[in-house]
Amino acid sequence: MNGFRQRFRDQVRDEVKDVALTQLAEGGVEAVSINAIARALGVSGPSLYRYFASRDALLTELVVDAYADLEAAVTGAADLAAFATRFRGWALAHPARYRLLFAAPPEGRDQLPDAIIDASVKLMRTLVPLVPAPAPAPTASLRAELERWARARDLDVTPAVGLRAILIWSRLHGFVSLEIEGNFASMDLDADKLFAAELAVLGA
Repeated sequence: MNGFRQRFRDQVRDEVKDVALTQLAEGGVEAVSINAIARALGVSGPSLYRYFASRDALLTELVVDAYADLEAAVTGAADLAAFATRFRGWALAHPARYRLLFAAPPEGRDQLPDAIIDASVKLMRTLVPLVPAPAPAPTASLRAELERWARARDLDVTPAVGLRAILIWSRLHGFVSLEIEGNFASMDLDADKLFAAELAVLGA
């Protein structure tokens, strides 16, 4: 493909993703529609399949892009507190994209596409070096699972540190998810104060 065609292709793909992100912000994942994007761009629906093989392929790219942006936001964090603060800040600034990161796999698919798994692993690699000691010792059966998890993702991490990283990830995701859905506001609680308490629990 020559340079002009590639630039044109990249431009169209960017325009498609921009419209999809608007749909996502306005109505969630269910609102993302290839035909609606085509109408917004003044082209036919089938013509867009030259740029994205399917709606799932488009959503996968949006997830990978979001992971890359989140990774960029947390890269350079000096410690866990900085990582968590940047993680939360990105999620609050981009709630629709954050929800998309952790959406369930498309119906009929048992697991996420490899591209999404690879993108999430990059973010985990940013977190792992910031995990504070001591790390909890996993049970024997969980230890074996953690070893398989780390090996499959080429993560140089002990089962104990891997376990703590996953638990930190889970708590952080849970907190941010509750916050962006307005749960703390509905409880009339100050999310900033709660987050400071959460960082203390995490050992950050």
